[in-house]
Amino acid sequence: MAIKIFKYSSIVLVTAVIFLSFLIPIPHIPALGDKARVLYYHVPMSWISVVAFFMSMVYAVKYLRTRDPQYDVKQYSAAELGFVFCILATATGSLWAKFNWGAFWNWDPRQTSIFILLLIYGAYFVLRASLDNYEQKARLSSVYAILAFVTVPFFVFIMPRVVDTLHPDPIVNSRGKIDMDPKMLYIFLTSLVGFTFLFLYMFQLKVKTEILNLKLKNSSN
Repeated sequence: MAIKIFKYSSIVLVTAVIFLSFLIPIPHIPALGDKARVLYYHVPMSWISVVAFFMSMVYAVKYLRTRDPQYDVKQYSAAELGFVFCILATATGSLWAKFNWGAFWNWDPRQTSIFILLLIYGAYFVLRASLDNYEQKARLSSVYAILAFVTVPFFVFIMPRVVDTLHPDPIVNSRGKIDMDPKMLYIFLTSLVGFTFLFLYMFQLKVKTEILNLKLKNSSN
């Protein structure tokens, strides 16, 4: 039931965002103009990456405590989806950079941070692929997923704030409030919820598929 709710809710909300993000005028933003529409996609992708990596860490802890293969499936499924959304966040961020800084890549602190995260989680998949024994693979990759997430808050929230950056101010300002035009805010929040539901639908679908594959593999052995 939950998977259907996430599926149809995400379809409705994401479709609405796609249309509204191009049809609804936005206020004049110095040096950005209509290019500011990228944030409707870039910020949700970044948000989902962090959520997915956090989920991977949580399920990794649960696997180490229980040795239940389903938790291993969930931890690497979350990591894979987080990696995909991290790539999408990088791509939309590079598009923003081209519009405003003249080049797709400038080694800005935020670009550097997300690039390092891609390397860290890319190594996670290399680790899993290099091990044949399932229990060893699940155990070591769970430990790695926990250690990898420890770096996420630093690279996402701390490093870009302690080093000078070309990146615009965060959505949430220093007073803890969202400083955004109301019309843009409505579309932005719709996008955030819609893409989050899309991620949850993809996660549940992937977990079901991977668990089925695991059962088929075990039965054949």
